Amino acid sequence: MPIAIIQSLDHEGRGVTRSAEGKAVFVDGALPGEEVEYSVVRKKKTFEQAEITRIIRASAQRVTPKCAFFDKCGGCSMQHFDSNAQAAAKQRVLEDAFWHIARLKPAIIYPTVVGAPWGYRYRARIGVRHVPSKGGVLVGFHEKRSSYIADMSSCQILPPHISDMLPQMRRVIAGLSVPDRVPQIEIAVGDTETVLVFRNLVELSDDDLAQLRAFAEANAVQVWLQPAGPATAYCVHPDAAPALTYSMPEFDVTMNFRPNDFTQVNIPINRVLMRRAMQLLDPQPGERIADLFCGLGNFSLPIARSGATVIGVEGSDALVARAAENARANGLAERTEFYAANLFEATEDSMAAFGKLDKLLIDPPRDGAHAVVSALGEDAPRRIVYVSCNPASLARDAAVLTYEKGYRLIGAGIANMFPQTSHVESIALFERD
Repeated sequence: MPIAIIQSLDHEGRGVTRSAEGKAVFVDGALPGEEVEYSVVRKKKTFEQAEITRIIRASAQRVTPKCAFFDKCGGCSMQHFDSNAQAAAKQRVLEDAFWHIARLKPAIIYPTVVGAPWGYRYRARIGVRHVPSKGGVLVGFHEKRSSYIADMSSCQILPPHISDMLPQMRRVIAGLSVPDRVPQIEIAVGDTETVLVFRNLVELSDDDLAQLRAFAEANAVQVWLQPAGPATAYCVHPDAAPALTYSMPEFDVTMNFRPNDFTQVNIPINRVLMRRAMQLLDPQPGERIADLFCGLGNFSLPIARSGATVIGVEGSDALVARAAENARANGLAERTEFYAANLFEATEDSMAAFGKLDKLLIDPPRDGAHAVVSALGEDAPRRIVYVSCNPASLARDAAVLTYEKGYRLIGAGIANMFPQTSHVESIALFERD
């Protein structure tokens, strides 16, 4: 079997080396600087995928994974890598994306936003499978490179009370009349409430509902059912369920959300990222600022709290309605306007329709905001703060802003929103004269 020294990490957290033929080899579980023996599991024309068979010389940054199921579960990919080193590696991924995709280097590298490395995942969607050959019901994330559900009884990245509940979730589903018709559980943890949404493909019996209510009561959680799309989710227990909320005390804002609304997975990191975004945006009373891909108002309301007028735009009608409700509940309705629009089809005319903007905050999904940045006209805002969950699409959009729209990339840095995974959340500042 081939032996090689690992040169770097790729954007998925795999070690990168070169084969004797010069092809890139991506080695699962390998770290930079390590000498490893590996076995190729997949060959392509320009690259190979491999897994470690033996570590000859380990990195000083290699650590023992905290989770007993790390080898099989696909929920994490970097538990074998020291937490501080993970953040540094993600910063390099961001800088490499800027350089290789856009030939750009940020003038300033912002300090990494970091938080607790464990128990941080307040939002999760876990799979459920009825597998008699493995003892019944499995509840967990998918196995690595597989559609199977990992056989796990705890999870170190979920909040401890959720991790402790996994065996009970298995038991309650196994006790239902249709254990093979509940394929998924959505977990949403707020400041005071925890909701579990059970996706049910068929109607449950009265006895099934009684078991779910007993489970909810015993674990002090809300249990919901979702018989079809997200809009069909409803609470089974308790009868008068308090709303899910998360707060941003620094900005005197509390957000209400439904369990299947999009919200940031890591609430503590979201608060620190919010502070960074507000420092870079520097909203002032009287300014008109657009928040694009605004969701339920996560950035809009802190911006409005500064005294600026905020125009929030989001593709989902339901989230636009939720953002407006949150603005009213926080006393910010007079400083906010929310609109539903498909920003992936933005044009110069559609952007101009929002009127003169002083500043812009963009927080798109993984595909980025290419249509938005391409549609910016001569009267575009002088400052843009771009929050990204994909370094590649951020770098692509940065090239448009820099080479076509006259902006400068002032600074960029990461927020370690998903410790133990390869996911890179980042923030960048662009300005033009």
